[in-house]
Amino acid sequence: MSSFGTPQEPDVIDRAKAAITDRAELPGMSLFEHLDELRKRLIHSVLYLAAGYVVAVFFAPRMYELVQAPLNKIHIQLNFTHPADLVNLRYIQIPLVGGAILAAPFILFQVWLFISPGLYKREKRFVVPFMAAAIGLFFSGAFLGYHYVFPGMLKFLISDLGNQLGIHPIISIEEYTSFFMSLILGMGAVFEMPVVIFFLALFGIVSPRFLWKNSRYAILVIFIIVEIITPSPDITTQFAFAVPMLLLYIISIGVAWWVHPDRKKKKEVAA
Repeated sequence: MSSFGTPQEPDVIDRAKAAITDRAELPGMSLFEHLDELRKRLIHSVLYLAAGYVVAVFFAPRMYELVQAPLNKIHIQLNFTHPADLVNLRYIQIPLVGGAILAAPFILFQVWLFISPGLYKREKRFVVPFMAAAIGLFFSGAFLGYHYVFPGMLKFLISDLGNQLGIHPIISIEEYTSFFMSLILGMGAVFEMPVVIFFLALFGIVSPRFLWKNSRYAILVIFIIVEIITPSPDITTQFAFAVPMLLLYIISIGVAWWVHPDRKKKKEVAA
């Protein structure tokens, strides 16, 4: 009890300990069984990644056109500073990222198979919503980054700021592709927020009340991220990117309420 006589919200560590204790009632696996299962899932994931890479090699020219398209719109030519840059781009960088995207659904399923022994039978039915949400959210974030965030950043950084300072850009393949991949994949990862909250709430580590109580800090972090990925000082542009992320956080609160163990226990008691 606090000094005001009201019960305090358990902290995250206490929730995690309670969740682990509760999960201990499930049929356990030894350390070696866990390691063997992890090895199996890693091998399968690597095989899926290799298969995706082989497929992506054949589509690398088309994928390069997609990578180059944002620069074509502002009429900027890429340059290479090392004789091996074109080979790395054609046969390593683009196919590897493309293969990872193709293999992502299969790798995510391996993640699910690894954690499923620690789930109750009623929780394992979430596999289809988990897969659909994880894939859909990732591609939604990547789509937003490719069609809006990345072109907007290039326009501001190269066309607007470069012309203002009177500086001619010389952009290398290595630097451009690294920048492109990090931002597109980063946007996809940011949109996985509800999936991360899904697991944290499922294991009782966070609760809807905790997320709502700390929403002011979440909003601050979201606007900091938006400030980083949208260097344009235009407040309308920043809000255009912040609103979807705020909606994702609200959806995450709903997801936490849906799967949190406390709600299920209350429902069972009421029944």
